[in-house]
Parts: sequence; C-alpha cells; structure tokens
Amino acid sequence: MNINKIKINSYGKLKNKEINLKNNINIIYGENESGKSTLLNFILNILYGISKNKNGKEISDYEKYKPWDADNFSGKLTYELDDKNKYEIFREFNKKTPNIFNEKGEEITKQFNIDKKSGSEFFYEQTQINKEMFLSTSIAMQEQVKIDKNTQNVLIQKISNLLGTGEDNISYKKAIEKINKKQLDEIGTERSREKPINIIQKNIEENTQKINELKKYENIKYDIENEINELKNELDEKQNKNKLIKEIKTIKEKYDFENQKIKIKEKMIEENNAKINNIKNNIEIKNKKYLEEKNNNGKYKIKKEEKKKLKNKLNLFFAFLILINILWIILLSKINSNKILKYILLLTIPIYLIFYIIKINRFNKKIYNIENNEKIESEKIKEEIYDLENEKKIIQKNNNQLLQEIDKEKIKNNFLTNMDKEKIITEYNKKIKKEEINNLFNFNNLNQTNDLIENQIYNLKLEINKLEIHKENIEPELENLSNLEEELSVMQENLKELQKNNESIELAKKLLEKAYEKMKNTISPIFTEKLSTNISKITHGKYNNIYFSDEQGLIVELENGNYVPAERLSVGTIDQLYLSLRLAMLDEISEEKVPIILDETFAYYDNKRLKNILEYLANEYKNRQIIILTCTKREIDILNKLQINYNYIEL
Repeated sequence: MNINKIKINSYGKLKNKEINLKNNINIIYGENESGKSTLLNFILNILYGISKNKNGKEISDYEKYKPWDADNFSGKLTYELDDKNKYEIFREFNKKTPNIFNEKGEEITKQFNIDKKSGSEFFYEQTQINKEMFLSTSIAMQEQVKIDKNTQNVLIQKISNLLGTGEDNISYKKAIEKINKKQLDEIGTERSREKPINIIQKNIEENTQKINELKKYENIKYDIENEINELKNELDEKQNKNKLIKEIKTIKEKYDFENQKIKIKEKMIEENNAKINNIKNNIEIKNKKYLEEKNNNGKYKIKKEEKKKLKNKLNLFFAFLILINILWIILLSKINSNKILKYILLLTIPIYLIFYIIKINRFNKKIYNIENNEKIESEKIKEEIYDLENEKKIIQKNNNQLLQEIDKEKIKNNFLTNMDKEKIITEYNKKIKKEEINNLFNFNNLNQTNDLIENQIYNLKLEINKLEIHKENIEPELENLSNLEEELSVMQENLKELQKNNESIELAKKLLEKAYEKMKNTISPIFTEKLSTNISKITHGKYNNIYFSDEQGLIVELENGNYVPAERLSVGTIDQLYLSLRLAMLDEISEEKVPIILDETFAYYDNKRLKNILEYLANEYKNRQIIILTCTKREIDILNKLQINYNYIEL
C-alpha cells in the first residue's frame, strides 16, 4: 500500500496543505511545532475516524485539532493498495462516515460496513488492521521512544510485553496481579470479609429472614383477594341478573300493555257472546211465542168450527123457537086465543132473528179481531226475530273481526317478545344460562325477585367494602414486604452479577493464561527470531540473538557469547530493539504492505546507529513505503551520503 496524496483543508494548525508522497522513503522535514505530529494524526484519523472521547488524555483529538473554522474541518487522502486499486477518502471530521471513491470517481461508501460508534470500517476491511494495531506496528510516534536512562526499563518492559502478549502495554504477570487484586477488591472470596460479595450475601440472609416474617401478610392478602374476587364475581352475577330482570320487566310491561288491549278485546268478545246468548234466548222466546201464535191460529180454526156448531145450534134453537112460536100461534089460532098474544109470539120470531144476527156478528167480529191480532203479533214476532238474527250476525261479525285482530296481535306480540328474548339471551348468554333466562321470562313475580337480588347486591357490596378495608390495613406491611423483595431481587441480581463477573474473571484468567502459553510457544519464537535477525542487521552483527523468558524477560547475546538482560543495554540499543520488534510484527499482522511511519523516532540515535537503521530500512523494505517525519537534516545528509533516493517534503 502507498499513500499517494494528502490534501488538508483545515486540521489543527495545518490549512490548505497538499503533500505528494512516493514509494519507498519519504522525508517530511519541519521544525518543532511545524505540524509534523498533526500531519501524522491527520493520516491516522482520516483512515479510522477522529474520536471525541478523551481516552485518558486531557483533551480529545476532536477538540485538539478542530479549527476555529469548524465548517472546513476536512481533508482527503489518496492511496493505492497492493492489488493496484486506487481510492480517495474525503472526510468531514464533524461526521462519522467519510465519502469513499474509486479511481473512476464513483462513490462506493455503501460497499463497506458501517459501525454505529466508529463509522465506516473500510480501511480495516481492506487491510485487516485495526487502529490499535496500526499504532502498535506501522506508526512509531515521538513520545513512544522518547526515554532516558532512568526510564529505559519501561521500554524493555514494553518489548517484553509485546513478545509475551502481542501488546506493548500489556504485561501478563502484572495483568494477572491486577486481575486478582481487582477480583478481591470488587468481588471478594468466601474467605474474605467486608467485601462486596460478603456484604451482599449477609444482606440477602437478613433480608430473607424479614421477608419470611412478612409472608403471612401476603397469604392473608391472597385469601382476602380471592374472597373479594369471588364476591365480585358473585356481585357481577347478581348485578347482571338484576339488570336482566329489569330488562325483562320492561319487555313484559311493554307487552303486558299490548296484552291488556287484547284482554279488552277478549272481554268485548265475552260481552258480545253474552249478548249473542241473550239474543239467542230472545229468539228462542220469540220462536216459542211465534209457535204459540201459530197454535192460536189453530184455536181460531177451532172457534170457527165452534162458531159453525154454535150457529147450527142457534139455527136449531131459533128454528125450534120459531117452530114453537108457530105451533103456539097455530094452537092459539085454533083455540081462538087472544090475538095479542098471537101477535106477540109472531113478533118474537124477528126478535129471535135479530138476536141471532147480532150474536153471529159479534162472534164473527171477535173471531176476526182474534185472527187479525194474531197475524199482527205473528208478523211482529217475525220482525223481532229477524232483527235479533241481524243483530246476532253483526255481533258475531264483530267477534270474528276482534278474534282476527287478537290473533294478529298475539302473533305480533309473540314474535316481538321472542325477538327481544333472543336478543337478551344473546346479550347474556356468557353471563347467565339460557334456561334461567327462560325461567325469568316465565316467572310472574319479578318485583319480589328484583327486591331480593338488590338486597343481596347491597350485602355483597358491604362485604367487599369490609374486605377491602381489611386489605388496606395490611398494605403497609405488604408494601414493606414488596420493598424488601425488590431489594432482595436487586441484591440477588447484584450477587449474580458479582458471581458472573467472578466467573468471567476466572475464565479470562484461564484464557489469558492459555493465550499467553500459546504466544510463548508459537508467536514469541517467530518474533524473537525475526527480532534477532533485524537487530543483527541494524547493529552490523554486534547483537545477534535475543531470547525471552518469564523469569528473566528479554535477554540479549553479546559478541563474546555472554547473555545480559536487555535493560543493561544503552538507550539507543533499546530504541533499536523496540523499532526492530515493530518491524518484525508488520509482516505478521496483514498481507497488505502498509506504510512505515516514523515520527522523530531517531531522536536518540547517534549518527552510526542512524546510518545503520536508514541503510537497513532502504535495503530490507524496498517494496514498502516509508514516511519519516523529522526536525533535523541528519537523515537527509546520511541518505545523500549513502546515495539512497528519497522524496523530500518540507512543511
């Protein structure tokens, strides 16, 4: 990988700066405070993003390098990977995600994963090197090698840490010691006292005892709540039934009114039937009377016969009288009786005739009157019977009409009643059984049932109220119990967390030990071999072999074959060891040949060591870009003497 071009719009003290880099060695010269470290930081942050967190510093990189003109806080980096693909990265440092372009100018930002915290992970995906590893290997900053005799052991320890753990700031032994101390201070053990786990276990025991004492109130509350729920269920049932009864009453009252109208009509029918019966009786009486009149006509015939017989008798009688008179007259004539008597007897005959005529006329008149009266009476009776029959028909017709109306109203009422009934059954089918609803519809004394249920509802509400008051009285104890249980739950969670943390720490210690052993057995020998080769070339064979052990740490073989601890070497040699180890790690961390960036790394090298390291870098890393940031001309002078080509940039 080669960085081809750097364009800084505004970053820290650098503004409107363009830098073109080449393959192999690039010397960036600048006096102190000219912006060399700022440039290096720009390269790092344009690749990985700038952090707004302090991370142990007094001020974050974002705040440190943000210019007054924050709107132009940006820049661009152009680079080429080993596969010859070229990329341009434009980043506005106010934003997490940069804009990434290929060599055709096409934006390909979305082709790379976006992390919520750090933004685009394009450079990691291309090189498999994260920011921390990039800092530990490819970049050597000034503050990392700026040591003196009194602090050289720190650098030796860093080298030992790199060989032992792969990280220069991690010591296995110190890490284990710190983990054990942290484990004891923040968690504790079964043997410790007044440590977090001991305090929590004691509090849990005390809390559990108090909870057990208050549990009885929970049982009481449980019983009360069950009883309240049962009573409420019963109350709901009664209220539903009461509501149902009221609805049924309303329906029945509604249809009772309609039925009352039917009853009125039925009563009218009864009255009409009574009238019809009365008319029938009257007709029967009239018929009897009519029959009697007919019978009277028979009597009239009988009287006519009697009249005839009487007339015959009278005729005989008067004939007899006349005959007697005639005989008397004859007799008187023969005896020459008194003529007066004779004439008187003669006169009796006309008298008899007159009397006879009068008697017959009277009798005829009487018979006529009887006959006429009988006819009139018979006609009258017939008319009365006819009128009564008509009246009976009219009343019967009214009855038939009333019966039809009653039938229609009954059908209508039954239909509507059944509809209302079905509606109620549908409404209450989940609350009250259908059979009970039917019984209530058929029950007549709903008022009494309603009064009884309302009394039951009142008693249930009273009982529920008593139980709720009782429940309220034990609420403080239950609240205390709830608080204790909540505290216990928190303490148990804390205990679980401590136990989990303890298990995690134990696991971490095992994994750390396992990783440490693996590092010693596999990676460390490779690094020590490469480190030995590098240091031999850098020192021209003065130091050929370097070893690492847990007991003695880093050991260096001298020219005479003797072994000495690395901390006994000079500061310059230790610097060489540190740089050699970084270079030895480069080929192991990634297949991509990332640049070597050295910021004032050779500040404590004498000219001989500087000549050796520059010659070594030029010969051993011909295919890797090297960027050296320096405030002196020593590197330039030596490279010129060695006739080594380089690209010179001055800030």
